[in-house]
Formats: sequence, C-alpha cells, structure tokens
Amino acid sequence: MNTKVDSMIQDNSSSQSSLIPMAIIGTLFFVFGFVTWINGALIPFLQMVCQLTETQALMVAFSFYVAYVVMALPMSWVLDKVGYRMGMVLGLVLIAVGALIFIPAALTQEFAIFLFGQFVIGSGLTILQTASNPYVVKIGPEESAAARIAIMGLINKAAGALAPLMFTAMVLGEFSHITAASLAELSDAERVAQIDAMATGLITPYIGMAIALAVLAVGLKYSSLPEIELDKVEDNAIDTGNTSILQFPQLILGALALFFYVGVEVIAGDTIGLYGSRLGIANATSLTTLTMIGMVVGYLLGLALIPRVLKQNVALLLSAVLGILLTFAIVFADPTSTNFAFLWGWIGYADLPDVLTYVALLGLANAMVWPAIWPLALAELGKFTARGSAILIMGIAGGAILPLLYGVLSDELSSQQAYWAMLPCYLFIAFYAVKGYKLRNW
Repeated sequence: MNTKVDSMIQDNSSSQSSLIPMAIIGTLFFVFGFVTWINGALIPFLQMVCQLTETQALMVAFSFYVAYVVMALPMSWVLDKVGYRMGMVLGLVLIAVGALIFIPAALTQEFAIFLFGQFVIGSGLTILQTASNPYVVKIGPEESAAARIAIMGLINKAAGALAPLMFTAMVLGEFSHITAASLAELSDAERVAQIDAMATGLITPYIGMAIALAVLAVGLKYSSLPEIELDKVEDNAIDTGNTSILQFPQLILGALALFFYVGVEVIAGDTIGLYGSRLGIANATSLTTLTMIGMVVGYLLGLALIPRVLKQNVALLLSAVLGILLTFAIVFADPTSTNFAFLWGWIGYADLPDVLTYVALLGLANAMVWPAIWPLALAELGKFTARGSAILIMGIAGGAILPLLYGVLSDELSSQQAYWAMLPCYLFIAFYAVKGYKLRNW
C-alpha cells in the first residue's frame, strides 16, 4: 500500500515539476507560430506598401525560410557552445533584432531592408526551434512525450490563426479595407499618401513585438528551466549494414516529400491574402487565419484518429488525395461564386469566394503531413537517425523555393492558375505514402 502511495506522490511531483517547463516551452511554441504565420498578412501588406509583383512579394517567404537552410549548421555550432537554454535566449534576441529592423524598413519603404529583417527573424527561429524541440521530449516521462508534442503543435497552430488577425487590427487599423485593387484605382498623390500612412502603422506594433521578445528572453535566462543533456546515439545502437546516409531510400524520398509539403503549406498560408487582395476582399491580410483554422481542425482529427483508426501512411495518402482534389477545385472554381457563408460567416467572411475557401481548406489537407512523414522517413535508420533528422530539416527549403514558383506562374498566367504548381507536390506525397516509405534499397 505504501509503495502505491509513494508511486502516486512521485507521479504528482514529476507532473508538477514539468508544469513550469511546459508552460515556458509552450510560450516559445506560441512565438514560433505567431512569427511564422504573420508572414501570411505581411506579404500582401508589403506588396501594397512597396508596390511589388507577386513574385517579388513572395521573396518575403523566401528570405524567411531560406534562413533555416543557410543558418542550420552555424546555429547548431552555437548550441554546442552556449547550451540549449541560452540558445533559446539568443534566438529570442535575434527575432527581436529582426523586428527592430522593420522600423527603418517602414520609414524608407525599402523592400531590401524588409527582406534582411525577415532573414534575421528566420535565423532566430532556426536556433529557437533547434533548441526548444528536444525539451518537449525531455521535460517529462517518455511515455507521455507524444501528448506533449500534440499540445505544442496545437499551441503553434492557434498562434498562427491569431497572428494575421492581430496584424490586421494593429498595423492596418482603419486601413484594413485597403486592397491592391483599391490602391490601383487611386490617383498617384492619393496612393503615395495612403502607402505612407500604412507603412507608418507598422512601426509601433513591431517596437512592441521587439520589447515583448526581449522581456521573454530575460525571463527565460533567469527562469527555472533546466539545461538538458541529450542522449547521443551509440555507433552500435542498430547495425543496418549501410555505410552512407544516402543508402536509405525511405529517408531521401521522405526529405523530398517534406520539401514539397512545406512548399504547399507556405503557398496555402501565404498566398491566400495575396489572391484575396487581388480579388478586392476587405481584410485580405487576415485571410491566413482561415488556412490556420483548417490546420487546427486537421490536427485535432489526426490526434483522434491516428493510430486508433488510421495508420500513419494511410493518413498521409488521404491528405495527399485531398490536396489533389482541392488543387483542381481551386484552378477550376468560379472566382465570383460564394457558397460557403455557413463556414466563414461567424468571423465576418460570409461573402468569401469559393476559390478562397478551397485555398483555406488546404490547411486541413496539410495538417498531418509533417507528423506522418517523419516517423516513416526515420524508420530503421539506426545510428544514422541523427543525421537523417538533419536531412529532413533541409526539406524546409521547399518553403523558400516553391512559393517563388507560384509567384512566377501568377505573374505569367494568373493568381488562380498558379495553383497548378501544387499538383506535382501532392502527387509525390501520394507516391511516398503508397510506396516510397516502404523502400529499403534503391
């Protein structure tokens, strides 16, 4: 009896001891989602302020996501030197510096300065993500790690839904009804005055963001969050017989699948505002919220159904098929048709064109792709697991490259026809779900 009581006391103590670290890491995951998906509002905003083509506007996403690829190895070296907790502090400081760079960018309306600020923010997120993710696994019992990961994912996506709404309210304010279409109808003098007023509105919120991040960095530095020692994979952990990371087809094909996935995820989240602005939709900068709502719903469905009802590969295949169907729906939709008032009327988008509803529903299709690919790609890697994870992280480059392809197609064809760029991406993800993940040799 005493043994049971002691065990219960230990469990309660362990739960309480992990509560504060969970709250701290949860705050950081909120920062990830907020800073990442505010791009969905920032891109159409900068297109108007800097008078950009869609290809140029999507350089905002490119400069953000390319930082993950360029800075991943340097930031891992920094983590080795300063430790994981101080690495997270440094990441917050870098994001704050990137936010401050937006002030001279807004004053001068120089697009290159905005892009530099985006790269700095992306660099800060790179080290923050690399340092904080291991904590989710290590700050509590191993058997409940999956539940903690799920909680962090929901916090991340909820922040992503909130960010565009806050951006529109705080930055645009009374100008939230302005779109690329309405700006084009103004005289030159009126357009310049309107753009100056919009750019000035960016300054105060980004100063506030920088201050909040700096305060969070100081709080994290002096918090009770413990430093962690990550277990190293022993050379003899599992002997696969392979001598090179390139000998694992399930990994290399999985990295390609992640490349395509991140690309379509960013296209879905970051172009809906651009397209909505071109169609003359009021509050177009907050449309990314609709895509994030789709991702939250998809995430909850995944948590409920996997693996109780669906296997990971089946969930991945269903996601790809839904993405393919929605791609066809988008490119063939009538941009003037509005049949989904029941979906969006509660947040003020009762007259949203069907084509934008289909783009928003891509969030539902994309939600479970990332968590489904990772375990399939890392299966049976043995001592190559750590290096395999690094290869998969490189797939984030899809978020830098594929949106630019969408931008080029949009300028050459149309915003609607440019969504054809997603079709080969979803087809490859479907191939990986059916066959690619099973391959063990070339």
